[in-house]
Amino acid sequence: MTDTGQQNRHEASGPVSTGDSARRTDGAERRGEPGSRGRTTIADGVVAKIAGMAARDVPGVHALGGGLTRALGAARERVPGTAKSVSRGVKVEVGEVQTAVDLEIVVEYGVSIRDVTSAVRESVISAVGWMTGLEVIEVNIAVSDVKLPDEGDEEAGEEEQPPRVR
Repeated sequence: MTDTGQQNRHEASGPVSTGDSARRTDGAERRGEPGSRGRTTIADGVVAKIAGMAARDVPGVHALGGGLTRALGAARERVPGTAKSVSRGVKVEVGEVQTAVDLEIVVEYGVSIRDVTSAVRESVISAVGWMTGLEVIEVNIAVSDVKLPDEGDEEAGEEEQPPRVR
């Protein structure tokens, strides 16, 4: 064969030089990169779990979710066979290439709320971006409560009580 286009179609091993840089090609260019040969969709729940885990890892964050959300979650977790929800207090909107995250958090007393929320934003943006490849366009944080040192932990307190019905 003398046509370089024909030769390149049968080559599977990278670039082929024809002496003319304008005619350089490789298989990935013709067929598209492997990542472009299909579509990946990421569910809202996946992004919410990643964001929830990233937010919980920040020092100074006591819990995610407001009082009612945490109380309902604690009650649901007492049911045998259910696991702790890592996405409680997290809402997300996921598009094809971007996502937005809304968080509701409870901070520990004595920490700088500004520093904690800044660290949460950074952690969520980093984790979601790295794991999903999505651009995080915003992370909105609502601080719904402050955990005081002398307050009992609502979630732990409910789990320690014996069941009323046997």
